[in-house]
Amino acid sequence: MNKYADGLSFSIEFIPSEDYLKTIYHGVLAEKSGFDCIWVTHHFNNLDVYIVLTTIANYTNRILLGPGVTNPYLYHPVLNASTVLSLDKISGGRAVFGIGAGDKTTLDSAGIERKNPVETIEESIEIIRGLLRGERVNYNGRIYKIPGVALNIKADREIPVYVGAQGPRMLEMAGRVSDGVLVNASHEKDLEFAIRQINKGKGERRRKIDVSAFTCFSVDSDPKKAKKAARPMVAFIVAGSHRSILERHNIPREEIDTIKGFLTEGKYKKAFESVTDHMMDSFCIYGTPKECLQKIEELEKLGVSQIVIGSPIGPDKEKSIKLIRDKIMPAVRI
Repeated sequence: MNKYADGLSFSIEFIPSEDYLKTIYHGVLAEKSGFDCIWVTHHFNNLDVYIVLTTIANYTNRILLGPGVTNPYLYHPVLNASTVLSLDKISGGRAVFGIGAGDKTTLDSAGIERKNPVETIEESIEIIRGLLRGERVNYNGRIYKIPGVALNIKADREIPVYVGAQGPRMLEMAGRVSDGVLVNASHEKDLEFAIRQINKGKGERRRKIDVSAFTCFSVDSDPKKAKKAARPMVAFIVAGSHRSILERHNIPREEIDTIKGFLTEGKYKKAFESVTDHMMDSFCIYGTPKECLQKIEELEKLGVSQIVIGSPIGPDKEKSIKLIRDKIMPAVRI
Protein backbone atom coordinates (compact mmCIF):
# COMPACT_ATOMS: atom_id res chain seq x y z
CA MET A 1 0.00 0.00 0.00
CA ASN A 2 2.82 2.40 0.81
CA LYS A 3 3.12 3.45 -2.82
CA TYR A 4 3.42 7.18 -2.51
CA ALA A 5 5.00 7.87 0.88
CA ASP A 6 7.91 6.76 3.01
CA GLY A 7 6.90 5.13 6.28
CA LEU A 8 3.34 4.64 7.43
CA SER A 9 0.62 4.92 4.81
CA PHE A 10 -2.67 6.71 5.39
CA SER A 11 -6.02 5.66 4.00
CA ILE A 12 -9.53 6.92 4.60
CA GLU A 13 -12.92 5.24 4.82
CA PHE A 14 -16.11 6.66 3.36
CA ILE A 15 -19.61 5.33 3.99
CA PRO A 16 -21.75 6.01 0.89
CA SER A 17 -24.88 6.92 2.82
CA GLU A 18 -24.94 10.64 2.05
CA ASP A 19 -25.18 12.72 -1.10
CA TYR A 20 -22.71 11.09 -3.49
CA LEU A 21 -21.41 14.53 -4.50
CA LYS A 22 -20.16 15.03 -0.94
CA THR A 23 -18.36 11.69 -1.09
CA ILE A 24 -16.73 12.68 -4.38
CA TYR A 25 -15.70 16.03 -2.89
CA HIS A 26 -14.16 14.37 0.16
CA GLY A 27 -12.46 11.81 -2.10
CA VAL A 28 -10.83 14.56 -4.17
CA LEU A 29 -9.82 16.33 -0.96
CA ALA A 30 -8.31 13.10 0.36
CA GLU A 31 -6.19 12.71 -2.77
CA LYS A 32 -5.02 16.33 -2.63
CA SER A 33 -4.24 15.91 1.06
CA GLY A 34 -1.84 13.03 0.42
CA PHE A 35 -3.89 10.00 1.44
CA ASP A 36 -2.78 6.78 -0.22
CA CYS A 37 -6.11 4.97 -0.55
CA ILE A 38 -9.87 5.39 -0.26
CA TRP A 39 -11.83 2.46 1.16
CA VAL A 40 -15.60 2.57 0.62
CA THR A 41 -17.83 0.39 2.78
CA HIS A 42 -20.25 -2.11 1.28
CA HIS A 43 -23.76 -2.36 2.69
CA PHE A 44 -26.76 -2.97 0.43
CA ASN A 45 -28.75 -0.29 2.27
CA ASN A 46 -26.29 2.41 1.11
CA LEU A 47 -25.22 3.45 -2.38
CA ASP A 48 -23.47 0.67 -4.27
CA VAL A 49 -19.79 0.43 -3.39
CA TYR A 50 -18.44 -0.10 -6.90
CA ILE A 51 -20.55 2.63 -8.50
CA VAL A 52 -19.32 5.10 -5.87
CA LEU A 53 -15.69 4.00 -6.26
CA THR A 54 -15.89 4.30 -10.05
CA THR A 55 -17.39 7.76 -9.76
CA ILE A 56 -14.57 8.85 -7.45
CA ALA A 57 -12.07 7.33 -9.91
CA ASN A 58 -13.32 9.68 -12.60
CA TYR A 59 -12.48 12.72 -10.46
CA THR A 60 -9.08 11.55 -9.14
CA ASN A 61 -5.75 10.56 -10.66
CA ARG A 62 -3.45 8.96 -8.12
CA ILE A 63 -5.21 7.63 -5.05
CA LEU A 64 -5.90 3.90 -4.76
CA LEU A 65 -9.52 2.78 -4.53
CA GLY A 66 -11.20 -0.30 -3.10
CA PRO A 67 -14.20 -1.81 -1.35
CA GLY A 68 -13.54 -1.79 2.38
CA VAL A 69 -14.88 -4.39 2.45
CA THR A 70 -17.18 -6.30 0.14
CA ASN A 71 -18.29 -9.83 0.95
CA PRO A 72 -18.97 -13.07 -0.94
CA TYR A 73 -22.57 -13.38 0.30
CA LEU A 74 -23.93 -10.29 -1.43
CA TYR A 75 -21.48 -10.49 -4.35
CA HIS A 76 -20.55 -13.94 -5.67
CA PRO A 77 -16.77 -14.32 -6.26
CA VAL A 78 -17.28 -14.28 -10.03
CA LEU A 79 -19.16 -10.98 -9.80
CA ASN A 80 -16.57 -9.54 -7.40
CA ALA A 81 -13.81 -10.45 -9.86
CA SER A 82 -15.65 -8.73 -12.71
CA THR A 83 -16.42 -5.58 -10.72
CA VAL A 84 -12.97 -5.04 -9.20
CA LEU A 85 -11.41 -5.67 -12.62
CA SER A 86 -13.75 -3.07 -14.11
CA LEU A 87 -12.73 -0.60 -11.39
CA ASP A 88 -9.05 -1.26 -12.08
CA LYS A 89 -9.45 -0.70 -15.82
CA ILE A 90 -11.52 2.47 -15.45
CA SER A 91 -9.23 3.95 -12.76
CA GLY A 92 -6.05 3.29 -14.71
CA GLY A 93 -4.73 0.53 -12.46
CA ARG A 94 -5.64 1.93 -9.05
CA ALA A 95 -7.91 -0.78 -7.64
CA VAL A 96 -7.31 -2.68 -4.42
CA PHE A 97 -9.68 -5.43 -3.34
CA GLY A 98 -10.98 -5.75 0.21
CA ILE A 99 -13.12 -8.73 1.19
CA GLY A 100 -14.55 -9.83 4.53
CA ALA A 101 -17.39 -11.73 6.13
CA GLY A 102 -19.83 -8.82 5.99
CA ASP A 103 -21.98 -7.40 8.75
CA LYS A 104 -24.01 -10.24 10.26
CA THR A 105 -26.86 -8.04 11.43
CA THR A 106 -27.29 -6.44 8.01
CA LEU A 107 -27.09 -9.79 6.20
CA ASP A 108 -29.57 -11.36 8.64
CA SER A 109 -32.06 -8.58 7.93
CA ALA A 110 -32.00 -9.60 4.25
CA GLY A 111 -32.35 -13.28 5.04
CA ILE A 112 -28.77 -14.04 3.98
CA GLU A 113 -27.04 -16.65 6.11
CA ARG A 114 -23.34 -16.02 6.73
CA LYS A 115 -22.10 -19.63 6.59
CA ASN A 116 -18.49 -20.75 7.14
CA PRO A 117 -16.99 -17.26 6.74
CA VAL A 118 -13.30 -18.21 6.92
CA GLU A 119 -13.56 -20.98 4.34
CA THR A 120 -15.90 -18.95 2.15
CA ILE A 121 -13.53 -16.00 1.97
CA GLU A 122 -10.44 -18.15 1.40
CA GLU A 123 -12.09 -19.99 -1.48
CA SER A 124 -13.42 -16.70 -2.87
CA ILE A 125 -9.91 -15.28 -3.00
CA GLU A 126 -8.63 -18.32 -4.90
CA ILE A 127 -11.43 -18.02 -7.46
CA ILE A 128 -11.10 -14.25 -7.85
CA ARG A 129 -7.33 -14.35 -8.30
CA GLY A 130 -7.64 -17.02 -10.97
CA LEU A 131 -10.22 -15.02 -12.89
CA LEU A 132 -8.18 -11.82 -12.65
CA ARG A 133 -5.19 -13.67 -14.11
CA GLY A 134 -7.31 -14.56 -17.13
CA GLU A 135 -7.64 -18.22 -16.23
CA ARG A 136 -10.65 -20.44 -16.85
CA VAL A 137 -11.59 -21.43 -13.33
CA ASN A 138 -12.76 -24.96 -12.64
CA TYR A 139 -13.19 -25.06 -8.87
CA ASN A 140 -14.25 -27.89 -6.60
CA GLY A 141 -14.06 -26.54 -3.07
CA ARG A 142 -15.98 -27.14 0.10
CA ILE A 143 -18.06 -23.99 -0.42
CA TYR A 144 -17.97 -23.31 -4.15
CA LYS A 145 -18.46 -25.72 -7.03
CA ILE A 146 -17.68 -23.98 -10.32
CA PRO A 147 -17.63 -26.22 -13.42
CA GLY A 148 -15.78 -23.70 -15.59
CA VAL A 149 -15.92 -19.93 -15.87
CA ALA A 150 -13.70 -17.21 -17.30
CA LEU A 151 -13.76 -13.47 -17.88
CA ASN A 152 -13.25 -12.08 -21.38
CA ILE A 153 -10.58 -9.70 -20.11
CA LYS A 154 -7.80 -10.01 -17.57
CA ALA A 155 -6.07 -7.63 -15.22
CA ASP A 156 -2.98 -5.77 -16.43
CA ARG A 157 -1.35 -6.25 -13.03
CA GLU A 158 -1.77 -8.18 -9.81
CA ILE A 159 -4.52 -6.44 -7.86
CA PRO A 160 -3.73 -6.49 -4.12
CA VAL A 161 -6.15 -8.52 -2.01
CA TYR A 162 -6.96 -7.41 1.54
CA VAL A 163 -8.99 -9.36 4.09
CA GLY A 164 -11.12 -7.60 6.68
CA ALA A 165 -10.49 -9.56 9.86
CA GLN A 166 -10.91 -9.48 13.60
CA GLY A 167 -11.33 -13.04 14.87
CA PRO A 168 -8.36 -15.42 15.37
CA ARG A 169 -9.11 -17.84 12.52
CA MET A 170 -9.83 -15.10 10.00
CA LEU A 171 -6.64 -13.26 10.94
CA GLU A 172 -4.59 -16.43 10.60
CA MET A 173 -6.12 -17.22 7.21
CA ALA A 174 -5.47 -13.66 6.08
CA GLY A 175 -1.82 -14.03 7.03
CA ARG A 176 -1.65 -17.16 4.93
CA VAL A 177 -3.27 -15.95 1.70
CA SER A 178 -3.65 -12.15 1.52
CA ASP A 179 -1.53 -9.16 0.56
CA GLY A 180 -2.90 -7.12 3.43
CA VAL A 181 -5.19 -7.33 6.43
CA LEU A 182 -7.73 -4.68 7.39
CA VAL A 183 -7.97 -5.16 11.15
CA ASN A 184 -11.05 -3.58 12.73
CA ALA A 185 -9.21 -2.16 15.73
CA SER A 186 -7.94 1.08 17.22
CA HIS A 187 -6.15 -0.15 20.36
CA GLU A 188 -2.72 -1.67 20.92
CA LYS A 189 -4.15 -4.76 22.68
CA ASP A 190 -6.25 -5.70 19.67
CA LEU A 191 -3.49 -4.95 17.15
CA GLU A 192 -0.93 -6.95 19.16
CA PHE A 193 -3.29 -9.94 19.12
CA ALA A 194 -4.02 -9.47 15.42
CA ILE A 195 -0.35 -9.28 14.43
CA ARG A 196 0.42 -12.50 16.34
CA GLN A 197 -2.35 -14.33 14.49
CA ILE A 198 -1.35 -12.86 11.12
CA ASN A 199 2.27 -13.91 11.65
CA LYS A 200 1.11 -17.37 12.70
CA GLY A 201 -0.72 -17.74 9.41
CA LYS A 202 2.09 -16.16 7.42
CA GLY A 203 4.60 -18.71 8.64
CA GLU A 204 7.60 -18.76 6.34
CA ARG A 205 6.04 -16.60 3.64
CA ARG A 206 8.56 -14.00 2.55
CA ARG A 207 5.97 -11.71 1.02
CA LYS A 208 5.30 -8.62 3.10
CA ILE A 209 1.77 -8.27 4.45
CA ASP A 210 0.32 -4.79 4.86
CA VAL A 211 -1.08 -4.75 8.41
CA SER A 212 -3.76 -2.06 8.38
CA ALA A 213 -5.47 -0.66 11.47
CA PHE A 214 -9.03 0.11 10.34
CA THR A 215 -9.73 2.58 13.11
CA CYS A 216 -12.68 4.42 14.50
CA PHE A 217 -11.16 7.89 14.28
CA SER A 218 -12.25 11.38 15.30
CA VAL A 219 -10.00 14.43 15.30
CA ASP A 220 -10.72 18.08 16.00
CA SER A 221 -8.89 21.02 17.51
CA ASP A 222 -11.50 20.81 20.28
CA PRO A 223 -11.08 17.39 21.97
CA LYS A 224 -14.61 17.51 23.43
CA LYS A 225 -16.11 17.84 19.95
CA ALA A 226 -13.94 14.99 18.67
CA LYS A 227 -15.06 12.76 21.52
CA LYS A 228 -18.73 13.60 21.11
CA ALA A 229 -18.61 12.84 17.37
CA ALA A 230 -17.18 9.37 18.01
CA ARG A 231 -19.58 8.26 20.76
CA PRO A 232 -22.28 6.90 18.41
CA MET A 233 -19.77 4.81 16.48
CA VAL A 234 -18.27 3.39 19.69
CA ALA A 235 -21.74 2.47 20.95
CA PHE A 236 -22.33 0.35 17.84
CA ILE A 237 -18.83 -1.16 18.10
CA VAL A 238 -19.47 -2.21 21.71
CA ALA A 239 -22.86 -3.66 20.81
CA GLY A 240 -21.48 -5.60 17.85
CA SER A 241 -18.08 -6.80 19.07
CA HIS A 242 -17.35 -10.42 19.92
CA ARG A 243 -17.38 -11.23 23.62
CA SER A 244 -13.68 -12.15 23.58
CA ILE A 245 -12.76 -8.65 22.39
CA LEU A 246 -14.91 -7.00 25.04
CA GLU A 247 -13.38 -9.25 27.70
CA ARG A 248 -9.90 -8.28 26.49
CA HIS A 249 -10.77 -4.70 27.42
CA ASN A 250 -12.59 -5.63 30.63
CA ILE A 251 -15.89 -4.12 29.53
CA PRO A 252 -18.54 -5.16 32.13
CA ARG A 253 -21.33 -7.33 30.78
CA GLU A 254 -24.04 -5.14 32.29
CA GLU A 255 -22.69 -2.04 30.50
CA ILE A 256 -22.73 -3.89 27.18
CA ASP A 257 -26.28 -5.13 27.75
CA THR A 258 -27.43 -1.61 28.62
CA ILE A 259 -26.14 -0.19 25.33
CA LYS A 260 -27.51 -3.12 23.32
CA GLY A 261 -30.90 -2.69 24.96
CA PHE A 262 -31.09 1.02 24.19
CA LEU A 263 -30.05 0.47 20.57
CA THR A 264 -32.60 -2.33 20.13
CA GLU A 265 -35.32 -0.08 21.52
CA GLY A 266 -34.28 2.80 19.28
CA LYS A 267 -33.23 4.93 22.24
CA TYR A 268 -30.06 6.11 20.55
CA LYS A 269 -29.41 9.17 22.70
CA LYS A 270 -29.43 7.04 25.85
CA ALA A 271 -27.21 4.43 24.16
CA PHE A 272 -24.64 7.05 23.17
CA GLU A 273 -24.73 8.60 26.65
CA SER A 274 -24.00 5.15 28.12
CA VAL A 275 -20.64 4.93 26.34
CA THR A 276 -17.92 5.21 28.99
CA ASP A 277 -14.50 6.82 28.72
CA HIS A 278 -12.98 3.34 28.99
CA MET A 279 -14.98 2.21 25.96
CA MET A 280 -13.87 5.30 24.06
CA ASP A 281 -10.21 4.62 24.81
CA SER A 282 -10.60 0.93 23.90
CA PHE A 283 -12.32 1.32 20.54
CA CYS A 284 -11.45 4.73 19.13
CA ILE A 285 -8.61 7.11 18.33
CA TYR A 286 -9.94 10.55 19.16
CA GLY A 287 -8.92 13.99 20.36
CA THR A 288 -6.67 16.76 19.12
CA PRO A 289 -4.18 16.12 16.30
CA LYS A 290 -1.41 15.79 18.90
CA GLU A 291 -3.38 13.22 20.92
CA CYS A 292 -4.29 11.22 17.82
CA LEU A 293 -0.70 11.34 16.56
CA GLN A 294 0.55 9.81 19.79
CA LYS A 295 -1.82 6.84 19.41
CA ILE A 296 -0.89 6.39 15.75
CA GLU A 297 2.81 6.30 16.61
CA GLU A 298 2.14 3.61 19.22
CA LEU A 299 0.42 1.44 16.61
CA GLU A 300 3.24 1.96 14.11
CA LYS A 301 5.73 0.66 16.70
CA LEU A 302 3.73 -2.56 16.93
CA GLY A 303 4.15 -3.21 13.20
CA VAL A 304 1.09 -1.52 11.74
CA SER A 305 1.94 -0.29 8.24
CA GLN A 306 -1.32 1.40 7.25
CA ILE A 307 -3.69 3.58 9.25
CA VAL A 308 -7.22 3.71 7.92
CA ILE A 309 -8.98 6.85 9.12
CA GLY A 310 -12.42 5.37 9.69
CA SER A 311 -15.74 6.85 10.68
CA PRO A 312 -16.63 9.33 11.94
CA ILE A 313 -13.28 11.00 10.94
CA GLY A 314 -14.37 14.02 12.99
CA PRO A 315 -17.27 16.36 13.77
CA ASP A 316 -16.54 18.23 10.52
CA LYS A 317 -15.23 15.81 7.90
CA GLU A 318 -13.58 18.42 5.71
CA LYS A 319 -11.91 20.18 8.63
CA SER A 320 -10.73 16.86 10.07
CA ILE A 321 -9.18 15.74 6.78
CA LYS A 322 -7.28 19.01 6.61
CA LEU A 323 -6.10 18.62 10.22
CA ILE A 324 -4.76 15.16 9.41
CA ARG A 325 -3.05 16.59 6.32
CA ASP A 326 -1.47 19.52 8.16
CA LYS A 327 -0.84 18.22 11.67
CA ILE A 328 -0.54 14.43 11.61
CA MET A 329 0.82 13.22 8.25
CA PRO A 330 3.87 15.53 8.23
CA ALA A 331 4.88 14.40 11.73
CA VAL A 332 4.68 10.71 10.76
CA ARG A 333 6.33 11.06 7.34
CA ILE A 334 9.46 12.88 8.48
